Amino acid sequence: MAYDDPQPNTSKQDVPHNIAAEAAILGAILFDNNAYHRVSEILNDSDFYAPGHKLIYQVIHAFVPNGKMADGVTLHDHFSKKGELETVGGAAYLADLLDRAAFGPEIVDYATIVRDLAIRRELIDIGSTMVSVANTPGDDIPGDKQIETVEKQLGALAMRGSARGGFKGFDYAITESIRMATAAYQRDGKIAGISTGMSDLDHKLGGLHNSDLLILAGRPSMGKTSLATNIAYNIAKVFKEELNENGVRELRDGGRVGFFSLEMSCEQLATRILAEVSGVQSHRIRQGDLERHEYDKIRDAAAELESLPLYIDDTGGISISQLAARARRQKRGQGLDILIIDYLQLITGSGAQKGASRVQEVSEITMGLKALAKELNIPIIALSQLSRQVEQREDKRPQLSDLRESGSIEQDADAVLFVYRESYYLERMEPEENDEKFQAWMEKMDRVRNIGEVIISKQRHGPIGRVELHFDANITKFSNLERRHQPPEY
Repeated sequence: MAYDDPQPNTSKQDVPHNIAAEAAILGAILFDNNAYHRVSEILNDSDFYAPGHKLIYQVIHAFVPNGKMADGVTLHDHFSKKGELETVGGAAYLADLLDRAAFGPEIVDYATIVRDLAIRRELIDIGSTMVSVANTPGDDIPGDKQIETVEKQLGALAMRGSARGGFKGFDYAITESIRMATAAYQRDGKIAGISTGMSDLDHKLGGLHNSDLLILAGRPSMGKTSLATNIAYNIAKVFKEELNENGVRELRDGGRVGFFSLEMSCEQLATRILAEVSGVQSHRIRQGDLERHEYDKIRDAAAELESLPLYIDDTGGISISQLAARARRQKRGQGLDILIIDYLQLITGSGAQKGASRVQEVSEITMGLKALAKELNIPIIALSQLSRQVEQREDKRPQLSDLRESGSIEQDADAVLFVYRESYYLERMEPEENDEKFQAWMEKMDRVRNIGEVIISKQRHGPIGRVELHFDANITKFSNLERRHQPPEY
């Protein structure tokens, strides 16, 4: 028995395969087992189309890594004992493989061809299964669940088709480090990551770095959603990409922003950004209480915002698996350079562990977000609520221990940032005007009225500390704070 090369286009039922390339790879390995190590990171046994070739590669995979010779003699002996010699084509075919061997660098090219054809076959299988399930109403599987299943399969297949992971030489690592430092040196703001649009915050963080998970936390009304939307707008409005010398598009400034708004609708989020850009208070925009010149400002701002690469998903109660699938789809489609999630506690777990506690569920979510940041090679900012214990302290500046289910959040995050506005609490402590403390209260209120703090309590790549920002409550906007002194470090 032998496996003949397929004739092109012999039948519409033919699936993509290349028997000659498969035979050349197997023959090369049988001739010199070192060839296995050149293709083992590219191929699995399931990538081979011919059943006999699958079996041969399985045995090679079992023998070679364990220091056992894999050649015509050892394979003949193995398959004879298993009663599978005829399945692989017999002794004559094992000998024939040596005559069809590839003896140079082309073995890697052949392996790439075989892997690509296997991916094509799997795409056909996914498509046909999708059609079959969709046409079988008796299965009682909702359409959205079918879509989620297919997206998972396609996502796994996309990873299969990408370059494999593994050890990289230190020369590669140091080159990448120098490239990042050079980019930061040449950039006006001297930062390596994506700029938040707020220079003091960028100075502390070095920008937003690919593969990082950042937690932005705060008590209600502190402005964490406002800060997140401000950052999203600042990044999207300066988005710029160019072709490099190899004709590949590279990000030069800003980025394409994905925003999961799990609490607010996309209209409410858009209204916040519209207020920021137009300078008209958001509650007046919602109520339509506008002067003519204010309406003109809103109209002009809306025209500017229409072309922003800012994509909003306001689906409530989304699971971590659904969120990851939609982020992958966005990355493959319009592109995605940063992802913002408002907020973490509104994501649900996959439900894989029945009876799991909320702490375990949050742990699954934060691990999933960190893995997604690395997979998509983008920064992810996840907003988080704080526990009420903040309110019980005299100093209400948040701490890492205030994070809800803080263990996993603190562990998985590359940076933890807290938003704090002292004026929020001070306003609620206003004494009577005839009270002797009123004047001191007024003076302190004047100092902190429009000040917001971003407290950096954890950062893997840089210092901790705090950054003061200007906060305009009327349009819920954070921006750079003009001052003559630097805020104290702690």
